[in-house]
Amino acid sequence: MRPASFAFLGLALWLILGLAAALRPHNVIYWQIMGVILLLLALIDAWRVWRIPAIDVQRHVPGSLPLGVWSEVILCFHNPTTKPRFIEIFDDYPIHSDLQGQPQRLMLPASAGIETQFQANVFARKNICVKYRIRPEQRGATQFAGVHFLLYSPWRFWKRYRYTELKTPIRVYPNFATITKYALFAAENRLGQLGIRKLQRRGEGLEFHQLREYRTGDSLRQIDWNTTSRYKKLISKEYQDERDQQIIFLIDCGRRMLAQDGALSHFDHTLNAILLLSYVALRQGDGLGLMTFSGEQRWLAPRKGMNTVNIVLNTVYDLQPSTRSSDYWAAANQLMRRHNKRALVILISNLRDEDSDELLPALQLLRKKHLVLLASLQERILNDVLEQPVSTFEDALRHAATLDYLNARQGAHDTLKNQGIIYLDTEPEQLPIRMVNRYLEIKRSGML
Repeated sequence: MRPASFAFLGLALWLILGLAAALRPHNVIYWQIMGVILLLLALIDAWRVWRIPAIDVQRHVPGSLPLGVWSEVILCFHNPTTKPRFIEIFDDYPIHSDLQGQPQRLMLPASAGIETQFQANVFARKNICVKYRIRPEQRGATQFAGVHFLLYSPWRFWKRYRYTELKTPIRVYPNFATITKYALFAAENRLGQLGIRKLQRRGEGLEFHQLREYRTGDSLRQIDWNTTSRYKKLISKEYQDERDQQIIFLIDCGRRMLAQDGALSHFDHTLNAILLLSYVALRQGDGLGLMTFSGEQRWLAPRKGMNTVNIVLNTVYDLQPSTRSSDYWAAANQLMRRHNKRALVILISNLRDEDSDELLPALQLLRKKHLVLLASLQERILNDVLEQPVSTFEDALRHAATLDYLNARQGAHDTLKNQGIIYLDTEPEQLPIRMVNRYLEIKRSGML
């Protein structure tokens, strides 16, 4: 228990009265009486705050939160006494999170009467709820531990600290909010606002879908002449992208994926992109799997069905990059042993110019059976350095060194392209959309 505002105010008034009594000794009796009154009031108030029962509290928060996205937490309080209570609260939120809206002060209304066996119903009718926002910055399993209280005494002489343990386990997943946005925009036919290019053209594709009446713009090759003669009207064949193909993510968990642009690491951006492309590929009717390397090894065999998105989430949500070097050759050999059927293998890493000698043999091994898409993440700070003005000798050295590094990196990329590798070089924030676009291009072209 600690003094509150009125305790300091009363003490200040008593000291002022004491100074007046020092100037006029006959006022000492009033100063003493004032001191006794303040002491009695403080003791009575301390006894009253000590008898205040614990505040009932409930926390409402989703069991899973997306990484790097603001989410809302609701705390509901119920005053079990017949007197209003003024309190301060602070929720014991998970570490590695940003916070908005804490601590908070609020006045709890008095309960309608003595609590009964229907306390839960009383709580529902007489509770006060407050909101705050949290933004997790680290994936994995974590929890809210409890709620800190400062209960003010009725006369505000004291405030008493209390802690209510209220454990709420949660899981912080990669940013699945992008999937929700994609689904919404797809339903409204507004995928262009996300940057996703729709390349599908009427009557073209790889797999027969259905017969329908002829539409203006259909090519003659689409017309089914046998059906047309039978129904005495033009009937066209409609095609769709080939289904039942397989996509496997080969995820680098090496030390280079620890690179960080902004609040998220390259590895976090990679998982966000994997979730979005997983949702898109599963909607296309393809199977989806993944394998990690150069860190904790996890393997998910390709499977179909929209529930696979949840399986992917639970497979990678607590996965963290390691400090090991990336071993592409070992990863390629392991994948070739585990999966025989032809698939689109999407290797995601952060490449350097010195990686060509190790990476190229691994990619050539994978290409013997699979179609390979290589996605490399580039540090945003490198382009920022090139855009900065050069005004000193140190700036010139930094600019020249960055340009030399980027040229060497581009040379390594060109070598991979010349070997027939499908290549994607992008900043981390653009990876989800660019991977989806490249996947759709591959589907339309029939390369897989």
